Amino acid sequence: MSQPLQQLPKPEFVLTPVEAPREVPTLIAVGLREPGIPGGLIGYEYRPLSEPAYSGGIGERGLVTIATSGLFGRIAIDLASGHVVQTPSVESSTTHHVNNDLDSFSRCVAAVIARFPFYAEDDEERCEEVAEELRELVIGIDETALADDGFWETFCDDVAMGDYPDWDA
Repeated sequence: MSQPLQQLPKPEFVLTPVEAPREVPTLIAVGLREPGIPGGLIGYEYRPLSEPAYSGGIGERGLVTIATSGLFGRIAIDLASGHVVQTPSVESSTTHHVNNDLDSFSRCVAAVIARFPFYAEDDEERCEEVAEELRELVIGIDETALADDGFWETFCDDVAMGDYPDWDA
C-alpha cells in the first residue's frame, strides 16, 4: 500500500507587513510595511522570509530579497527599478522578471490563489486549460508578467504539466 503524498494546507491570500533593511529606499520600504508582502502562494513557489535581506552589487542599487522560491531561488525587489525579480540562487547575479512592482505581484498572487483548486489529480485534460486561464489572469493584472523564463511563465507551465492538483478532489 503506497503512502499518500504529504498534503499542503489550502492556500489563503494574506498580506504580511515586513520591515525593510535600512539600505532600502523609502518608497519600497513603505510598500513592504503597508500593505506588506503576500504570505505565500501554492506549494513552494513562493515562501516569504521572516525578514527581508539587502543584497548590494546586484543591479544598479541592489536587491531586497523578500522570499524563497523553489529549492534555491529567491524573490526580490530590484531597488533601482522597483520590479519584482527572481534569482536562481542566493549567490546568483542573474535575475528573471516576475512583475512590474510589488502591488502587481500581490494582485497576481491573490488572483491565482482565488482560482485554486485548479483540477483533480487525475484530470489531465484540464491542466493546459487551467494554465491558460492563469496566464490570462496574470497578464490581465500585469502585461509583463509572462516574461520568457519568468516566474509566472514557469508557474503556468508547471500547472499545465499537472503539478498542482487539488489534493482533496
